[in-house]
Amino acid sequence: MAFRPLKNYLLAPGPTAVPAEVLLRIAAPTIHHRTPQFEQVVAGVREQLKEVFQTSGDVLVLASSGTGAMEAGIVNTLSPGDPVLCVNGGKFGERWMKMARTYGLDVEELPVEWGRAVDPAAIRAALDRKPSTRAVLVQASETSTTVMHPVREIAEITRGRDTLLMVDGITAVGVTDVPMDRWGIDVLVSGSQKAFMLPPGLAFIALSDRAWAAAEKAKLPRFYLDLRRERTNLHQNTTAYTPAINLIYGLAQALGSMLEEGLPSIFARCDRLMRATRAGALAMGLRLVAPDAPSPAVTGVFVPEGVDGGKLQKYLRNTLGVEVAGGQDQFKGRVLRIAHLGYTGDFDTLVMLSALEMALSRFGVDVEFGRGPAAAQKIIAEALPAAAKS
Repeated sequence: MAFRPLKNYLLAPGPTAVPAEVLLRIAAPTIHHRTPQFEQVVAGVREQLKEVFQTSGDVLVLASSGTGAMEAGIVNTLSPGDPVLCVNGGKFGERWMKMARTYGLDVEELPVEWGRAVDPAAIRAALDRKPSTRAVLVQASETSTTVMHPVREIAEITRGRDTLLMVDGITAVGVTDVPMDRWGIDVLVSGSQKAFMLPPGLAFIALSDRAWAAAEKAKLPRFYLDLRRERTNLHQNTTAYTPAINLIYGLAQALGSMLEEGLPSIFARCDRLMRATRAGALAMGLRLVAPDAPSPAVTGVFVPEGVDGGKLQKYLRNTLGVEVAGGQDQFKGRVLRIAHLGYTGDFDTLVMLSALEMALSRFGVDVEFGRGPAAAQKIIAEALPAAAKS
C-alpha cells in the first residue's frame, strides 16, 4: 500500500494555515453590508487593526491582495514624475519598482544583494544626493529572500526630511514589532493571508498624518483605490464599495485571537520558531539564505548541491504532506522557504524539520536522523514553563 500522509501541514509564507474557529466564522450566513449589524463588525475590526498596526490612525481594509495595498500607497500619495527611491533586494522590492514605473514616477533603484539587508547609510547617501526624493519604498520582511530590512533605522532618516517612508509589511505586521507611529512610518501595508490567519482576499493599509496631507495633493489616478473615500466611509463604519463580507467576519475572529495572545507573545513565538528553524537547518548541514538579517516570518535554506529544490519541495508536499515554498527567480530550484508566522506553532516546526530530514535522505543526502529536530527542541524547550513538583 502506498504511503499517504494523514495530515497536511501548510508552512509556506502565504497563504498560511487558517484556524478552525476562523473558518467557522467565515462560514456564517452572509448579511448585507449596508446594515447596522455589519457596521458593528466593521467598528470592532477598525479598532482592533489599530492595535495590531500600533497606530492611532485609521487602518483601511481593501478587498484585494497585499499588492493592492502597495499600489494604493503609491497612487494616493504621489504625482507623475515624482522621484522615489526603491530598495530592490528581492522579488517584492522589484514589485515596488514595477509599480512606480507603471505610474510614471522617477525611479532610482537601490540594489541589494539577495539574502542581505539594505544598509541605511546607502539610503541616507541617496537622499543626500537627491533631496527632492518624495518617497522611499522598502519591504520590512522581504519574503522572497527571507531578509528583515532595518525599517526603524530607515525611518530615522526619512522622518526628518520631506520624504515619505512606504513599507511593505505584508510578512512583518503581526509577526514582529513594527510600531508605525513610534517609528514614524508613513505608509504601512499588510495582507490577510499572512500573520492574520485568513484566506487571501483582504489587504490593509495605514497612512500617517503627513501621508494623508500628501494624499490631498497627489495627482496619480485612482478610483477603486481612493483611500480618502474609503476613510470617509470607515468613519461611518462601512466601506466605499462591496466588501468581502465573510472574510471580514473571519478577520474579526482572527484579530480577537491575536490580541488575546498578545502582540509581545506573538512576536516572541515567531522569533522562537525562526531561531529553532535556523538551528535545525544548520544542524542538518544546510546553508542559510539570510545569515545576518533573518526575518522572523520565514527562513530560507539552500538545498544541498546536486538536489533539485523543486523536486524536493514537491516530495515534501505530495508524499509527506508538508508544504513549504520554493525559491523565486535566481533562487528557483535552489532554495526552500519555511514559514513561522500566523497559525504556526512549535510542533509544526518540529514536524517540518523531521519531514525535511526524511525527504533529503530520499534524495541521496547523508542525513543523521534527529539532528535537526533536536537542535530546534533545545530552543523550544527554553520557553516551556516549569513543571509542577507535586
